[in-house]
Amino acid sequence: MPRSFRAASLALAMILPAPALQAAEITVAGGCFWCVEADFEKVQGVSEVVSGYTGGSTRNPTYKQVVAGGTGHYEAARIDYDPGVVSRRQLYDSFFRSIDPFDDGGQFCDRGESYRPAIFVSNPEARADAEAAKAAAERALGEAVAVPILDAQTFYEAEDYHQDYYKSSERTLTRFGYVDRKDAYKRYRQACRRDERVREVWGDAAPFAGG
Repeated sequence: MPRSFRAASLALAMILPAPALQAAEITVAGGCFWCVEADFEKVQGVSEVVSGYTGGSTRNPTYKQVVAGGTGHYEAARIDYDPGVVSRRQLYDSFFRSIDPFDDGGQFCDRGESYRPAIFVSNPEARADAEAAKAAAERALGEAVAVPILDAQTFYEAEDYHQDYYKSSERTLTRFGYVDRKDAYKRYRQACRRDERVREVWGDAAPFAGG
């Protein structure tokens, strides 16, 4: 290759932007998917969080079917993120610190199979990151945690009204009368003691408590 051509190629490479990393995703279950969505949409590098259902055998499940039990599905959240800004391992670490990792019967005030915590992985690299985050959580807490790492299954998006519930201004009927969904969400989260319990477990390491 002529020297002049090599020099021109090098100069061009220096001014062209580096290729962007491909967008990535993880799927986790941490109890109420409204809360997981609200927490992780605060994270820099996360582009979107979608509420949904996964882990069970029922195709195209509805919310009523999932919370009634028997479908095997978890309330879950798909977290879409830019790996050039935040890593999968960082998201898994934050996930463990956003839940009660000792409770495998549900999360906070929500009980039953659909509210159990879990991480769903689709390849060996994701499993290795999830296992490392789980081991780190156990070292930090000094005891075993009850969060399984499961093979990914089909993720079904939840009904439209569940998406971005925590910031919706649409009105919904509660025991307090008609209120904005975002206000209903705040009252639910406070009554469920989610942030209190996370702080009890994690203290200052809880990244989202208060949200």
